[in-house]
Formats: sequence, structure tokens, C-alpha cells
Amino acid sequence: MVRNNRIYRDGVLLLETPQEQELTDFLRAGYDQVSGQYPKFHKMDPLSKLGWLAAEVLLKDAPLNSYPPESVGLILANKSASLDTDLRYFDTVKDIASPALFVYTLSNIVMGEISIRHGFKGENAFFTADAFDPGFMAGYISQLFLENAVSACLCGWVEVMGPVYEVIMYKVERSGGELVFNADNLQKAGSI
Repeated sequence: MVRNNRIYRDGVLLLETPQEQELTDFLRAGYDQVSGQYPKFHKMDPLSKLGWLAAEVLLKDAPLNSYPPESVGLILANKSASLDTDLRYFDTVKDIASPALFVYTLSNIVMGEISIRHGFKGENAFFTADAFDPGFMAGYISQLFLENAVSACLCGWVEVMGPVYEVIMYKVERSGGELVFNADNLQKAGSI
């Protein structure tokens, strides 16, 4: 879980930066600690960086590369999609006649960056909701497993809105041939 200036994995604090530190400084500190080896990180907007960083933390010691790439899914959600970045973009171009800036954002970019880095080619979706809904997420992912659309899945919530940011991310796999996964599991096991 990432919440404002902290990164947790399975309840263990991995990184904490000063409370007053800007989001960009926090993301840079997380990037330096986790990887530091992905130049595209610097082109991403905050939403993409946050999702990418959470996936890196979660998959660092236990990647999903033992599955065929087309069987690994990525299912995420948030409240504002790319609204924070879009608003910042509009502020930068409000005084010029013809906006000529490219905004590296949108929910599909978050999905793309994680998928490219980890080679996921399976089912993917990015939902917009008022709040993280473990019941909906568990139902959707359970259906994907039931239909054999995925063999493993990375799922969660990625949100950036001004100074508030949060990620809740989980790996979902079969254990002993059975899918051990429900809404209660989403609140505890496997989160960063």
C-alpha cells in the first residue's frame, strides 16, 4: 500500500519520506529505492508513476513471469482517472493560443507502463468508481478466473488528486489449483 509518504508491503514499512515532502520527491525516492533502471519513468505523469512504483514493489521478489504473458491480467480502478494531471495540463496551456504539449497520462497509460515492464498481455481493465470496492473487484476477477481468461492477475486502486495519493495493489493467483480469493482477502493479503 502506498499512502501519502509511506510504502508498505504486507504490512511492513519499506519507505517513509518526510510528511511535508512533495509527491514528486516521494516518487523519486521510491523509484531510486525500488529500481532506478527504467528511463520511461521520468516521462510519466504522477498517476502513472504511482501505479508503476506500486507494481514494482509488489512484484520485485515474486514476479508473475512463470505464467504465459497472455494469461496475466491487470485490473485497476480509481476515482478521478487522470483528472489531476488533466487539470495541471490545462493550467499550463490556458495562456497560449494553441496547446502544443503532449500529456503522458490517462488510465490506459498506467496500465501500459505496468504491462510493458512486466510483460503482461492478458485481460486488462481500468474502472472509475467513488471508492475502492473490494466486492466489485473480487467478483470481476473471480469471473475472469472462472472463464479461464487469466491464470494470474494484478489488481487494485491507484489514485492521485492534488496532495492526496494512494495505491492498494494485490496479486491474485491459484493456490493448489484453487482460487483463494474474495473481498475479505482484498482488504488484507498481498497488498503493498
